[in-house]
Formats: sequence, structure tokens, C-alpha cells
Amino acid sequence: MGLFDRLRGDGDPRVAFIGVDGVPYSLLSENEELFPNFAALADDGTANEISSIVPPESSACWPSLTTGMNPGETGVYGFQDREVGTYDTYVPMGREVQADRVWDRVQEAGRRATVMNVPVTFPPQRNVQRMVSGFLSPGLDKAAYPDDVRDYLETLDYRIDVNPKLGHQEEKAEFIEDAHATVDARFEAFKHYIEEDDWDLFFGVFMTTDRVNHFLFKDYERDGEYKDEFLEFYQKIDDYIGRLRELLPEDVTMIVASDHGFTSLDYEVHFNEWLREEGWLSFATDEPEELGDIADDTKAYSFIPGRFYINLEGREPRGSVPEEEYDEVRDQLKADLEALEGPNGNTVVDRVVEKEAAFRGDHDDIAPDLVVIPNNGFDLKSGFKADSEIFTTGPRNGMHSFDNTSLYIDDADVTIDDADLFDITPTILELMDIEYSRGDFDGASLV
Repeated sequence: MGLFDRLRGDGDPRVAFIGVDGVPYSLLSENEELFPNFAALADDGTANEISSIVPPESSACWPSLTTGMNPGETGVYGFQDREVGTYDTYVPMGREVQADRVWDRVQEAGRRATVMNVPVTFPPQRNVQRMVSGFLSPGLDKAAYPDDVRDYLETLDYRIDVNPKLGHQEEKAEFIEDAHATVDARFEAFKHYIEEDDWDLFFGVFMTTDRVNHFLFKDYERDGEYKDEFLEFYQKIDDYIGRLRELLPEDVTMIVASDHGFTSLDYEVHFNEWLREEGWLSFATDEPEELGDIADDTKAYSFIPGRFYINLEGREPRGSVPEEEYDEVRDQLKADLEALEGPNGNTVVDRVVEKEAAFRGDHDDIAPDLVVIPNNGFDLKSGFKADSEIFTTGPRNGMHSFDNTSLYIDDADVTIDDADLFDITPTILELMDIEYSRGDFDGASLV
């Protein structure tokens, strides 16, 4: 099929998905005068708030968004997971995602997919038209396929991610400058390959939005020092979304979505320290550094963000909780978590989700037994160090939220009611007229 045929709208329908990592729907919908391109996308098509997943952490969210399946099927629960039957941990990468991605299904249908900067996709797949891996990639030289993609991106000073260490500085000007440079190069790359017009699915992610939110979101919500700079950055994102939309031929439906929402952060909550002080966890060494340093009498431990594991006999190597006591112990831990209050007197926990309510699939054997969804203002941490503080503050002033996730689809016939991340992959396939079975996904098409 030639370029002229595509521009006429002949042939199979296509989709351009643009991810805006961590962008809350309220930010865009409550400031339409500042973000006219998002407003136009909503007016011409359909837009609404959707739900993220449990837990709402990018390393788990993007595998679920791009497969339509829960972490029990993808095998990825967060930035850190544990090996079955051991206390060994690892950082999940692209090869740990055990379910088919939406672009795999597109390629299997004889169509072509360009995939750029999606988190948890390193190393880049060789079975797609072109791919640039995103977050967790070690560098552009190993993240781009084929080689001509890498060569072109090097001319743009393309970078996989903003330098988050700059956000830890009290003065944020250098961080903000780096964020603009990162997103500028990302836009130029997206523009270039969209204009190539040789793909059926274009799937690209702006992750810099998440980085900016982590360090500046409270400035936006509570009129802080960098509120104007925050809004200026998002006006640039809005402009880039509008310019990309203008480039798309008539046979392409544009989708713009985030993977979770965002809110202001008041306190970081170090849950392994809380577990230690409450008698749930103890260490076998005076200077613990990792999960393997826990003592035999430990009843529970935690991973970010808010994932809790019972130290169960027969499942953990040094499990101390007999299987017949599992329900009782888990119920007590859940009750203790629900009662926890922060330094400001606010309840830390919005709700505690039990394993069987959130996870199902071939890889639920490493699923957490409980997941905490926090109230706004509390960011959940889980380092393995003794004698730290439970509640601390740091350089970050924004945190992920389960609700307030954004979804915009440039199609007025789409219905976005009670939707979540799992609905996005089947919606893309439906818009592209690619067949699938309803039972393939935890979500359903919104078309």
C-alpha cells in the first residue's frame, strides 16, 4: 500500500497511541483554556477519567496497558519483584512480560508497528517494524532497533529519560531545562516517524510528564514556587499533542492516555520500618540491605509501592507463618494497616486490596498477599534498612494515584464509562479491525 492510498484513507484503519505517563485527567479537564488541543480532542472525540491498576506503579501499569491483562498474567507487579521460592529479587524488564503486547498482535495480523519509549520494553524486540525501548533501558545505543533508528535519534540528542537526579536539587531550573530538552527530542522523533507513514500502529510514550509531576506537582496544586513553570511545560505537551494530531491521515484514530493519575505528596511512608516497629519484621543482621537479610521469625515484609507479603511456610524459604494461620495473620495485618495514621493525623490507607481480588493468571505465584492504595499525600516506600524513620519528606512532592487516569480517543462513537487500563488494548485492536477473542483480556473494547 502506498503513501497516496494511505492519505486517501483507503485500506485498513490505523491507530496512533500517545502515552503521557502519569498525567491526571483533572489537570487537563479543569484547565481547558491552557490546554486547547486536549480540549479539542475531547470535544471532537471522547475523553474521561479512567482507573489505573493495582498497584498503580509504572513498571506494572505499562505491561498491563499494552497487554490488556492484570499482573497475574503479565508477571510484572512493580519496579522490583521476587523469584519464586526464594528471597532473591530482580528488576523486571521487557522479557519478563509474559503476555502478548498489543503490537505483537498487530504484527501477527500482518500489519506493522512502530513502538517508541514505552517503559519496560528493554531489550527492543526484533519482531516489530521498529522499536526504541523506554524507561529502564541502559542507553540509546542498545535500546533502538534497527540500527538506522538509533543513528537518526542520535542526531536529535534523543535521550531515553530525563535526568531525575536534577530533580533532587533544591533549585529546579536545571531539572526543568532538562525536562524540556528531553521532551523536545521525543516530539521530533515522534513527528519524524509519524510522517514516515509506513506503520499501522504507532505507539509512543512521553514519560517526562511523570518526572515533572514527581518534583513539581505540589507546586501546581498548592500554588508553589514552580507552578508557572509546571503549567508552561504542560502547555508544551498540549502543543505537541495538537501538532502530532494534525500530522495524522484520516484513516488514523488518535488515542492519548496516561497509566495512572497524580496527586501531591506530603509524607513518604517506609513500611518495612513500620513492620519492624510493630513486630511483623525483624532482621538477621545489624545492617540489612535486602530482602534476604530478614530473620526467621519475620511474619511479613513489603515491596514498593505498598505490596505486602506474608512470610509463609512452604512458599518463602524461611517462612514462619503456618498455612493454616495464613488467613488470620493476613486479616490482622490488613486491620493494622487500615488503622495507621500519619503525622498529620490523617489515615494513611484508603483501602487494602487482597491478592485474590486483584490478581489471577499463570504468574500469580509471586503476587503480593495485600496491596495498599494510599490516601492522597502518602507515598509508599519499602527499603530494607533498620532504624530509619517511618514518615519522612524528600525532594519529591508528587505521587502516583489509582484514580484520575486520563484517556482521550479521537472518536465520538467511543464510550468511556467505568473504564480502566485493561480496556485500552482491546480498544486499539477493535479500532484497527484486528480479530481477537473476548477472553483474551481482562478489559473490553470501548468502541
